Parts: sequence; C-alpha cells; structure tokens
Amino acid sequence: MLTIWGRLNSHNVKKVVWAAVETGQEWVRHDIGGSFGYSPEYLAMNPNRLVPTLVEDDFSLWESNAILRYLADAHAPHLWPQGLRARALADKWMDWQFAFADAQRDGFLQMVRVAEADRDTARIERSIAETNKLMLIMEETLAKQPFLTGEAFGIADIPMGAYAYTWFKLDFAQADVPNIRRWFESVSARPGFQYVAIPLT
Repeated sequence: MLTIWGRLNSHNVKKVVWAAVETGQEWVRHDIGGSFGYSPEYLAMNPNRLVPTLVEDDFSLWESNAILRYLADAHAPHLWPQGLRARALADKWMDWQFAFADAQRDGFLQMVRVAEADRDTARIERSIAETNKLMLIMEETLAKQPFLTGEAFGIADIPMGAYAYTWFKLDFAQADVPNIRRWFESVSARPGFQYVAIPLT
C-alpha cells in the first residue's frame, strides 16, 4: 500500500494524492506539517521539514515531482506519453511548474493566509503580474495541444492542475486564457482532482 505523509492544503501534497488516485493503487494519507507539526519519526524519513513523503514497503521518497515520476513509472505508465522526446517535453512542464509556484506564492499567502488589513498590496500585485505572464506561456502551448502532457492527459497536467485551481480561485484580474480554461475544465473533472479540490486555507 502507498502511504502519503502530508497535509492536504499543501499544493505539493495535492499533486501526490492526485497521482495516487490516478494509479488505482490502495493508498492512505496522514496529516503532518503546518499546524500538525513534524514528528521525530517523520523527520527521520524527511529531514527537510517539508511535505510530502511517500512510503511504499521499505522505500521512502520525498520531493513531490520525484514522487509523481516514481508513481507513474511504478504504477501508472499510461501517465507518460510514448517516446523519449514526448516524455521529455512533458517532463519539462513539471519543472516549469516550480517557476509558477514561486510566482504565485506571495499572492496565495497574502490573499489566503494573511488578514486583509495586514496584506502587502505590492507583493500581491507583483504576484498577479508574474503569474499572468507565465499563464500566457502555458496558453500558447495549450492552443496547439489538448494537454501539457501532449495528446492525452498525463503526468505533466497534475502539477499545474493543482496550481491552476488556486490561480482561478484567487480573486484578482486574470489574463485571458481560453485554452487554459478548456484544459482546466477537462482535468478538473478527473476523480483525482476532485479529491484534492478543497477550499483554500
């Protein structure tokens, strides 16, 4: 059985839970991190004081996108497109997602986890501008293909699916991205997404 350690209001945990659903394997998740703190047992598995960590049998792994790659290779090869170059193009979007996460972080934290009276408007506006610019890059790709993974839903769609959910939920002026909206309507219908689409906290 797959065991996922991490609180579900973490974007990185959402990615891994979504991927676990896609594998069809049995899995269980334990809350840890954030308000739940870190136990010595957890820190022995993951000394970074971060989530998630995946455990399967006597194997443990941290770093969310490394976990996604492992889950796809071990239990859901259909999540990878066929061919080395197609796989590399999909893999590229998984690394690109970290740039988007950096751009969105201030906007998310300020608008969700900071009281309105204490928010830093300049940080929010900078985050809005940076995420809109990046979304336009993604929009160009999705104008040419239905999914970030290529012709079918796959591994590259999970990380940005989790972050796009937050982007659409945040209350700010968003770039005009009809192809992303079409893509998001498709990926958000998947059971894995439905499981992790909790209110922002």
